[in-house]
Amino acid sequence: MPQFTTKRQVRHSAADMFDLVADVERYPEFVPLCKDLKVRQRNAEGEGVETVIADMTVSFKLVRESFRSRVTLDRPKLQITVEYLQGPFSHMQNRWTFRPSSDNACEVEFFIDYEFRSRTLGMLMGGMFDMAFRRFAAAFEARADQVYGHKTA
Repeated sequence: MPQFTTKRQVRHSAADMFDLVADVERYPEFVPLCKDLKVRQRNAEGEGVETVIADMTVSFKLVRESFRSRVTLDRPKLQITVEYLQGPFSHMQNRWTFRPSSDNACEVEFFIDYEFRSRTLGMLMGGMFDMAFRRFAAAFEARADQVYGHKTA
C-alpha cells in the first residue's frame, strides 16, 4: 500500500496554513492534478470542528478520475483528516497537521495512505500520484506566500 509523508517548516502561522488547506474549494486553482472540486455538504460538528463532503476530480494526460471524501476540519487541534468514501481507491486516507513554532511559522505535516482498486489504474496512476504528493506541500507553501505574503520566520 503506497504511503507518503512529508514535514515542512513554513514561514506562516499554523492558523493561516490550516485556513489555506481547509479552503478546499480553491484547490483547482493551485493543487497539482486537481481539475475540479465540488463541496456536496458542509456540517458544523462542534466547537471549531466542521465536516465537508467533497468530490474531487484529478486528471493526468488521458486519465481522469473522481472520488468522494469526508474532510474533517478540526481547528482546535489544528488538524485536517480526509476519509475516502467512494471512487477508484480500495482505501485512501490522509492527514494534515499544523504545529506552531512561532507566531509566524509552523511545521506542516502531510500524510497519505492509499491503494487503487484496479491494479491497472494503480500502475498507470501510481507513479504520477507519488510525484504529485511530493509537489503538494510545495504547492500549498507557494499558495500561502501568494495569499498571505512572503514572510520571514
